[in-house]
Amino acid sequence: MNNQYNTSSFLQINVFNLSSESVLPAFLFATLSYMIILFCNLTLILTIVLNKSLHQPMYLILLNLPMYDLIGSSALFPQLIKEILKNSGIMQYSACVAQAFFIHIYAAGTVFNLSAMAYDRYIAICYPLQYSTVMTNAHIMRIITIVWMSCLVLIAVLFFLLLRLPRCRSEMTHVYCDNPSLLTLVCADTTINNIYGLLIVALSQLVANGIVFYTYLWILITCFRSKRSDTKAKALQTCATHLIVFLLLECLGLFTIISYRLNNVSPHFRRFMGLSTLIFPPTLNPIIYGLKTKEIREKVLNFLKNRMFSS
Repeated sequence: MNNQYNTSSFLQINVFNLSSESVLPAFLFATLSYMIILFCNLTLILTIVLNKSLHQPMYLILLNLPMYDLIGSSALFPQLIKEILKNSGIMQYSACVAQAFFIHIYAAGTVFNLSAMAYDRYIAICYPLQYSTVMTNAHIMRIITIVWMSCLVLIAVLFFLLLRLPRCRSEMTHVYCDNPSLLTLVCADTTINNIYGLLIVALSQLVANGIVFYTYLWILITCFRSKRSDTKAKALQTCATHLIVFLLLECLGLFTIISYRLNNVSPHFRRFMGLSTLIFPPTLNPIIYGLKTKEIREKVLNFLKNRMFSS
Protein backbone atom coordinates (compact mmCIF):
# COMPACT_ATOMS: atom_id res chain seq x y z
CA MET A 1 0.00 0.00 0.00
CA ASN A 2 2.84 2.36 0.84
CA ASN A 3 4.44 1.70 -2.53
CA GLN A 4 1.20 2.58 -4.25
CA TYR A 5 1.11 5.87 -2.38
CA ASN A 6 4.73 6.54 -3.23
CA THR A 7 4.05 6.23 -6.97
CA SER A 8 0.50 7.60 -7.06
CA SER A 9 0.03 11.03 -8.60
CA PHE A 10 -3.31 11.59 -6.82
CA LEU A 11 -4.26 12.60 -3.30
CA GLN A 12 -7.44 11.90 -1.39
CA ILE A 13 -9.16 15.01 -0.06
CA ASN A 14 -11.92 14.07 2.36
CA VAL A 15 -12.54 17.37 4.12
CA PHE A 16 -15.78 18.54 2.50
CA ASN A 17 -18.32 15.71 2.62
CA LEU A 18 -21.05 18.14 1.54
CA SER A 19 -24.64 17.03 1.51
CA SER A 20 -26.70 17.57 -1.64
CA GLU A 21 -28.51 20.48 0.03
CA SER A 22 -25.30 22.31 0.98
CA VAL A 23 -23.54 22.05 -2.40
CA LEU A 24 -25.35 25.01 -3.95
CA PRO A 25 -24.86 27.42 -0.99
CA ALA A 26 -21.20 26.44 -0.74
CA PHE A 27 -20.72 26.92 -4.49
CA LEU A 28 -22.44 30.32 -4.45
CA PHE A 29 -20.43 31.49 -1.43
CA ALA A 30 -17.08 30.40 -2.93
CA THR A 31 -17.88 31.81 -6.37
CA LEU A 32 -19.18 35.11 -5.02
CA SER A 33 -16.15 35.49 -2.72
CA TYR A 34 -13.76 34.86 -5.60
CA MET A 35 -15.59 37.29 -7.90
CA ILE A 36 -15.50 40.02 -5.25
CA ILE A 37 -11.78 39.46 -4.71
CA LEU A 38 -11.09 39.57 -8.45
CA PHE A 39 -13.19 42.70 -8.98
CA CYS A 40 -11.81 44.66 -6.03
CA ASN A 41 -8.14 43.82 -6.61
CA LEU A 42 -8.25 44.25 -10.39
CA THR A 43 -10.00 47.59 -9.91
CA LEU A 44 -7.23 48.72 -7.57
CA ILE A 45 -4.52 47.54 -9.98
CA LEU A 46 -6.11 49.21 -13.02
CA THR A 47 -6.74 52.42 -11.09
CA ILE A 48 -3.07 52.75 -10.19
CA VAL A 49 -1.75 51.61 -13.58
CA LEU A 50 -4.04 53.80 -15.73
CA ASN A 51 -3.66 57.02 -13.73
CA LYS A 52 -0.28 58.69 -14.11
CA SER A 53 -0.97 60.88 -11.09
CA LEU A 54 -0.80 57.70 -8.97
CA HIS A 55 2.60 56.67 -10.35
CA GLN A 56 4.22 57.66 -7.06
CA PRO A 57 6.37 55.56 -4.70
CA MET A 58 3.53 54.92 -2.23
CA TYR A 59 1.16 53.62 -4.90
CA LEU A 60 3.80 51.72 -6.87
CA ILE A 61 4.60 49.69 -3.76
CA LEU A 62 0.90 49.36 -2.97
CA LEU A 63 0.36 48.01 -6.50
CA ASN A 64 2.07 44.76 -5.51
CA LEU A 65 -0.35 44.08 -2.65
CA PRO A 66 -3.37 43.22 -4.86
CA MET A 67 -1.05 41.14 -7.05
CA TYR A 68 -0.19 38.95 -4.07
CA ASP A 69 -3.87 38.82 -3.12
CA LEU A 70 -4.77 37.58 -6.61
CA ILE A 71 -2.02 34.95 -6.47
CA GLY A 72 -3.29 33.57 -3.17
CA SER A 73 -7.00 33.62 -4.00
CA SER A 74 -6.46 32.18 -7.49
CA ALA A 75 -4.43 29.35 -5.98
CA LEU A 76 -7.34 28.49 -3.68
CA PHE A 77 -10.72 29.24 -5.21
CA PRO A 78 -10.68 27.51 -8.64
CA GLN A 79 -9.67 24.20 -7.02
CA LEU A 80 -12.11 24.77 -4.16
CA ILE A 81 -15.03 25.48 -6.49
CA LYS A 82 -14.13 22.50 -8.66
CA GLU A 83 -14.10 20.18 -5.65
CA ILE A 84 -17.43 21.55 -4.37
CA LEU A 85 -19.08 20.79 -7.71
CA LYS A 86 -17.45 17.44 -8.45
CA ASN A 87 -17.05 16.19 -4.87
CA SER A 88 -14.56 13.66 -6.21
CA GLY A 89 -12.28 13.75 -3.18
CA ILE A 90 -9.27 13.42 -5.51
CA MET A 91 -6.57 15.96 -6.39
CA GLN A 92 -3.40 15.60 -8.39
CA TYR A 93 -0.26 15.77 -6.28
CA SER A 94 1.39 18.20 -8.72
CA ALA A 95 -1.65 20.50 -8.50
CA CYS A 96 -1.49 20.31 -4.70
CA VAL A 97 2.18 21.28 -4.67
CA ALA A 98 1.54 24.17 -7.08
CA GLN A 99 -1.34 25.40 -4.95
CA ALA A 100 0.79 25.26 -1.81
CA PHE A 101 3.68 27.07 -3.50
CA PHE A 102 1.56 30.02 -4.62
CA ILE A 103 -0.27 30.24 -1.29
CA HIS A 104 3.09 30.56 0.48
CA ILE A 105 4.19 33.18 -2.07
CA TYR A 106 1.02 35.12 -1.23
CA ALA A 107 1.61 34.91 2.52
CA ALA A 108 5.30 35.84 2.47
CA GLY A 109 4.90 38.48 -0.25
CA THR A 110 2.07 40.26 1.54
CA VAL A 111 4.02 40.48 4.81
CA PHE A 112 7.18 41.75 3.10
CA ASN A 113 5.25 44.21 0.93
CA LEU A 114 3.45 45.68 3.94
CA SER A 115 6.88 46.17 5.53
CA ALA A 116 8.05 48.03 2.42
CA MET A 117 4.95 50.23 2.59
CA ALA A 118 5.71 51.02 6.23
CA TYR A 119 9.25 52.06 5.23
CA ASP A 120 7.86 54.34 2.51
CA ARG A 121 5.48 56.05 4.97
CA TYR A 122 8.34 56.44 7.45
CA ILE A 123 10.48 58.34 4.94
CA ALA A 124 7.50 60.41 3.73
CA ILE A 125 6.40 61.53 7.19
CA CYS A 126 9.64 61.64 9.18
CA TYR A 127 11.88 63.00 6.39
CA PRO A 128 9.54 64.83 4.00
CA LEU A 129 12.25 67.12 2.58
CA GLN A 130 14.45 64.16 1.62
CA TYR A 131 11.59 61.97 0.36
CA SER A 132 11.94 62.78 -3.34
CA THR A 133 15.69 62.23 -3.29
CA VAL A 134 15.52 58.99 -1.30
CA MET A 135 12.46 57.33 -2.86
CA THR A 136 13.55 57.55 -6.48
CA ASN A 137 12.22 55.25 -9.19
CA ALA A 138 15.42 53.23 -9.07
CA HIS A 139 15.15 52.83 -5.29
CA ILE A 140 11.48 51.81 -5.57
CA MET A 141 12.35 49.15 -8.15
CA ARG A 142 15.10 47.83 -5.88
CA ILE A 143 12.65 47.54 -2.98
CA ILE A 144 10.03 45.77 -5.11
CA THR A 145 12.65 43.44 -6.61
CA ILE A 146 14.02 42.55 -3.16
CA VAL A 147 10.50 41.75 -1.92
CA TRP A 148 9.69 39.48 -4.86
CA MET A 149 13.09 37.75 -4.98
CA SER A 150 13.13 37.17 -1.22
CA CYS A 151 9.74 35.45 -1.44
CA LEU A 152 10.66 33.33 -4.44
CA VAL A 153 14.01 32.18 -3.02
CA LEU A 154 12.72 31.42 0.49
CA ILE A 155 9.65 29.52 -0.73
CA ALA A 156 11.57 27.72 -3.51
CA VAL A 157 14.04 26.34 -0.94
CA LEU A 158 11.11 25.35 1.30
CA PHE A 159 9.56 23.25 -1.45
CA PHE A 160 12.89 21.87 -2.63
CA LEU A 161 13.36 20.43 0.85
CA LEU A 162 9.83 19.03 0.71
CA LEU A 163 10.00 17.41 -2.74
CA ARG A 164 13.24 15.57 -1.98
CA LEU A 165 11.41 13.41 0.58
CA PRO A 166 9.46 10.23 -0.30
CA ARG A 167 5.70 10.04 0.23
CA CYS A 168 3.95 7.15 1.93
CA ARG A 169 0.51 8.68 2.52
CA SER A 170 -2.10 10.13 0.19
CA GLU A 171 -4.89 11.46 2.39
CA MET A 172 -5.12 15.21 2.95
CA THR A 173 -6.88 16.46 6.06
CA HIS A 174 -6.67 20.19 5.33
CA VAL A 175 -9.04 22.20 3.17
CA TYR A 176 -6.20 23.37 0.92
CA CYS A 177 -2.58 22.38 0.31
CA ASP A 178 0.31 24.00 2.12
CA ASN A 179 3.72 22.95 3.36
CA PRO A 180 2.61 21.62 6.79
CA SER A 181 -0.18 19.53 5.28
CA LEU A 182 2.13 18.14 2.60
CA LEU A 183 4.69 17.22 5.26
CA THR A 184 2.10 14.95 6.89
CA LEU A 185 2.26 12.78 3.74
CA VAL A 186 6.00 12.21 4.07
CA CYS A 187 7.42 8.96 5.48
CA ALA A 188 10.90 10.27 6.30
CA ASP A 189 12.60 12.50 8.85
CA THR A 190 11.24 16.05 8.46
CA THR A 191 13.43 17.72 11.08
CA ILE A 192 15.28 19.88 8.54
CA ASN A 193 12.00 20.91 6.93
CA ASN A 194 10.47 21.86 10.27
CA ILE A 195 13.53 23.84 11.32
CA TYR A 196 13.68 25.70 8.01
CA GLY A 197 9.92 26.36 8.06
CA LEU A 198 10.08 27.77 11.58
CA LEU A 199 13.16 29.77 10.60
CA ILE A 200 11.29 31.38 7.72
CA VAL A 201 8.34 32.23 9.95
CA ALA A 202 10.60 33.64 12.68
CA LEU A 203 12.70 35.63 10.19
CA SER A 204 9.73 37.08 8.32
CA GLN A 205 7.93 37.97 11.54
CA LEU A 206 11.05 39.49 13.07
CA VAL A 207 11.77 41.58 9.98
CA ALA A 208 8.16 42.59 9.33
CA ASN A 209 7.18 43.36 12.90
CA GLY A 210 10.52 45.03 13.58
CA ILE A 211 10.18 47.35 10.58
CA VAL A 212 6.54 48.15 11.29
CA PHE A 213 7.12 48.76 15.02
CA TYR A 214 10.17 50.96 14.46
CA THR A 215 8.73 53.01 11.59
CA TYR A 216 5.32 53.59 13.15
CA LEU A 217 6.82 54.48 16.50
CA TRP A 218 8.77 57.29 14.85
CA ILE A 219 5.80 58.22 12.67
CA LEU A 220 3.63 58.67 15.78
CA ILE A 221 6.37 60.69 17.51
CA THR A 222 6.74 62.90 14.44
CA CYS A 223 2.99 63.39 14.11
CA PHE A 224 2.52 64.43 17.72
CA ARG A 225 5.46 66.82 17.45
CA SER A 226 3.98 68.42 14.35
CA LYS A 227 2.14 71.69 14.86
CA ARG A 228 0.07 71.31 11.67
CA SER A 229 -3.18 69.55 12.50
CA ASP A 230 -3.99 68.73 8.87
CA THR A 231 -0.64 67.02 8.34
CA LYS A 232 -1.04 65.10 11.57
CA ALA A 233 -4.55 63.93 10.68
CA LYS A 234 -3.58 62.80 7.16
CA ALA A 235 -0.51 60.95 8.40
CA LEU A 236 -2.44 59.19 11.16
CA GLN A 237 -5.19 58.21 8.71
CA THR A 238 -2.67 56.68 6.32
CA CYS A 239 -0.93 54.83 9.15
CA ALA A 240 -4.22 53.56 10.58
CA THR A 241 -5.18 52.13 7.20
CA HIS A 242 -1.87 50.30 6.88
CA LEU A 243 -1.95 49.01 10.45
CA ILE A 244 -5.48 47.61 10.03
CA VAL A 245 -4.37 45.60 7.00
CA PHE A 246 -1.13 44.48 8.67
CA LEU A 247 -2.75 43.43 11.96
CA LEU A 248 -5.54 41.58 10.14
CA LEU A 249 -3.06 39.46 8.20
CA GLU A 250 -0.78 38.94 11.19
CA CYS A 251 -3.56 37.79 13.52
CA LEU A 252 -5.09 35.37 11.02
CA GLY A 253 -1.69 34.02 9.99
CA LEU A 254 -0.53 33.64 13.58
CA PHE A 255 -3.66 31.72 14.58
CA THR A 256 -3.25 29.44 11.56
CA ILE A 257 0.41 28.68 12.34
CA ILE A 258 -0.35 28.01 16.01
CA SER A 259 -3.26 25.72 15.13
CA TYR A 260 -0.86 23.45 13.23
CA ARG A 261 1.36 23.10 16.29
CA LEU A 262 -1.44 22.20 18.72
CA ASN A 263 -2.87 18.68 18.43
CA ASN A 264 -5.97 19.42 20.48
CA VAL A 265 -7.19 22.18 18.15
CA SER A 266 -10.44 21.33 16.36
CA PRO A 267 -9.84 20.46 12.68
CA HIS A 268 -12.89 22.58 11.78
CA PHE A 269 -11.35 25.60 13.54
CA ARG A 270 -8.03 24.96 11.77
CA ARG A 271 -9.79 24.85 8.38
CA PHE A 272 -11.78 27.97 9.16
CA MET A 273 -8.65 29.94 10.12
CA GLY A 274 -6.80 28.69 7.07
CA LEU A 275 -9.61 29.77 4.74
CA SER A 276 -10.00 33.09 6.57
CA THR A 277 -6.38 33.96 5.80
CA LEU A 278 -7.08 33.51 2.10
CA ILE A 279 -10.52 35.11 2.03
CA PHE A 280 -10.63 38.14 4.34
CA PRO A 281 -7.31 39.94 3.59
CA PRO A 282 -7.64 39.69 -0.24
CA THR A 283 -11.24 40.93 0.04
CA LEU A 284 -10.70 43.70 2.57
CA ASN A 285 -7.29 45.03 1.46
CA PRO A 286 -8.44 46.78 -1.74
CA ILE A 287 -11.67 47.93 -0.07
CA ILE A 288 -9.81 49.43 2.89
CA TYR A 289 -7.26 51.19 0.69
CA GLY A 290 -9.93 52.25 -1.80
CA LEU A 291 -12.15 53.78 0.88
CA LYS A 292 -9.47 55.24 3.17
CA THR A 293 -7.07 56.61 0.55
CA LYS A 294 -8.60 59.76 -0.91
CA GLU A 295 -6.62 59.79 -4.16
CA ILE A 296 -7.52 56.18 -4.99
CA ARG A 297 -11.15 56.63 -3.95
CA GLU A 298 -11.57 59.65 -6.24
CA LYS A 299 -9.95 57.89 -9.20
CA VAL A 300 -12.12 54.78 -8.76
CA LEU A 301 -15.31 56.83 -8.52
CA ASN A 302 -14.37 58.85 -11.61
CA PHE A 303 -13.59 55.67 -13.51
CA LEU A 304 -16.93 54.09 -12.58
CA LYS A 305 -18.85 57.27 -13.42
CA ASN A 306 -17.20 57.54 -16.82
CA ARG A 307 -17.96 53.88 -17.57
CA MET A 308 -21.59 54.31 -16.56
CA PHE A 309 -22.16 57.46 -18.58
CA SER A 310 -20.27 56.15 -21.60
CA SER A 311 -22.45 53.02 -21.67
